[in-house]
Amino acid sequence: MSAKKAKKKNSQLIVRINDQERAEFVDLCEELDTSAAREVRRFIRQFVNEHNRPSTEE
Repeated sequence: MSAKKAKKKNSQLIVRINDQERAEFVDLCEELDTSAAREVRRFIRQFVNEHNRPSTEE
């Protein structure tokens, strides 16, 4: 099985934030040529790694 299939994105996380914070975040992501979703996923992976919790992915 390829690495892409092993890490298929099949769940959602709904986060409620205020409109201004969201707009600033999305604008900054665009300026940095990335997406908001990519940066949130990166944050989650980093947070889990820093707290030494093994991933539930196989």
